[in-house]
Amino acid sequence: MTKKIHLAAHFPGVNNTTVWSDPAGGSHIEFDSFVHLAQTAERAKFDFFFLAEGLRLREQGGKIYDLDVVGRPDTFTVLAALAAVTERLGLTGTINSTFNEPYEVARQFASLDHLSDGRAGWNVVTSWDAFTGENFRRGGFLAQEDRYARAKEFLATAAELFDSWRGDEIVADKDSGVFLGDANAGAFRHQGEQFDISGRFNVPRSPQGRPVILQAGDSDEGREFAAATADAIFSRYGTLAEGQAFYSDVKGRLAKYGRTPDQLVILPAATFTLGDTDADAQEKAAVIRRQQVSGQTAIKFAEQLWNRDLSGYDPDGPLPDVEPLVGENTISRGRASVRMFRDPLAVAQQWRDLAAENKLSLREVVIEVTGRQNFIGSASTVAEQINTLVQEDASDGFILVPHITPGGLDEFADTVVPLLQERGVFRTEYEGETLRDHLGLAPLP
Repeated sequence: MTKKIHLAAHFPGVNNTTVWSDPAGGSHIEFDSFVHLAQTAERAKFDFFFLAEGLRLREQGGKIYDLDVVGRPDTFTVLAALAAVTERLGLTGTINSTFNEPYEVARQFASLDHLSDGRAGWNVVTSWDAFTGENFRRGGFLAQEDRYARAKEFLATAAELFDSWRGDEIVADKDSGVFLGDANAGAFRHQGEQFDISGRFNVPRSPQGRPVILQAGDSDEGREFAAATADAIFSRYGTLAEGQAFYSDVKGRLAKYGRTPDQLVILPAATFTLGDTDADAQEKAAVIRRQQVSGQTAIKFAEQLWNRDLSGYDPDGPLPDVEPLVGENTISRGRASVRMFRDPLAVAQQWRDLAAENKLSLREVVIEVTGRQNFIGSASTVAEQINTLVQEDASDGFILVPHITPGGLDEFADTVVPLLQERGVFRTEYEGETLRDHLGLAPLP
């Protein structure tokens, strides 16, 4: 059976994909930027708009990291505003379960689902570092097993709040406005290891009942969490073999929770470069990668691995001739990517081998090891690549991350989407009202 492709648009924040120096690059705080990308996605009939979250400006060497966004607005504020300028597009945001509380998050998402007529989605994430925690009264950090324990109970508690209302309880006297419903409407009581709360949830049941739940963890705990609770999961695997392995693994975990494969949508994040021909696109992609990794950026990435100041090195010269400092990483304070280098000596040797084999400079090595370009080619080539990965069960679709904000999705919407529609694998019109409808998920009871 031919599968329908799911597509979403990612508004990037902290990343190494956006080309800030391009004249077409726009603001990441002015509302017009969010509107442009969201309305382009809706014009192309995408499932949803996705807004990432940054809870603290990241630092390196005591300075704001050069790829961070200074001034990212609050997620709920932006999504609520976008609800007024879109009609069908899903509105999904990342909200942290480590530093927030279930009542306030449930109330905000229930409100967003009402304001958008059932288009809200919640990407549930955890936060591992004390650096971010310093911005919150909780402070500190949680070990990985504790983070997921809190996230599981956080989500379960939020679900209890969403479900504390039934549709037939929303009754009011039209003349006086006095509530006449069930005395138990919104009443909740939760006692657990993470939360001990009781009261009355003051937002009636929303159109979807609760937001669509997304999850992004790739660890074994993250995959299990998604299989048990999520409606969709992000994936980092955009190639056929790796994508199929991830797809099979996660979908295979669903049965133990009484779920079927169609109850979880797998969506890798993906970048793209389009050209008139495949060769033209390859040339553009090479230019974009050099724009994404400036000399300064290359040094910053290398410092994260070497755990020492490398500002005296030439990014267009050879790799450092010293070994990485093993131990607590003090150079890259707050950078999540530090966790990737569990064996920095081995990774540094891999970088040196790559440089020697291909005669690469430090900057060129960083370009190679941080490359995140998934689809490169003409519109027809990219459409074929996307369709093949979906039909071969490497994914159910993709969350597209343009390298230019906010206009970077325009060409994809105008050239690739029509080709997918011609193949009959992507919608030409929205067939439902809610985000659950767009994702092919059954309505909640």
